[in-house]
Amino acid sequence: MTTAQESLVGGWTVYHALTPQDQKVFDEAMRGFVGVKYTPQLVSTQVVNGTNYRFKCSASMPPSQVVWEAIVEVYSPIEGVPHVVAITRI
Repeated sequence: MTTAQESLVGGWTVYHALTPQDQKVFDEAMRGFVGVKYTPQLVSTQVVNGTNYRFKCSASMPPSQVVWEAIVEVYSPIEGVPHVVAITRI
């Protein structure tokens, strides 16, 4: 699926299912994160000097049964380790 938005530098893609590479970026960015458990459901990307990711996640804080949604924003530089930029409860 290719749209003009997906090929436009600076434009965000529509939310879509994670690829194995998207999951790898998420896992690297969240390494060492404790407390709330975030499980990515969908992702939107933006090509900049690297790649910005918006992961739409389900979130919970075990052992609680309460679940909510959140957007986990990650920046993955061209060279270097992806890192979390922001987490917003929605």
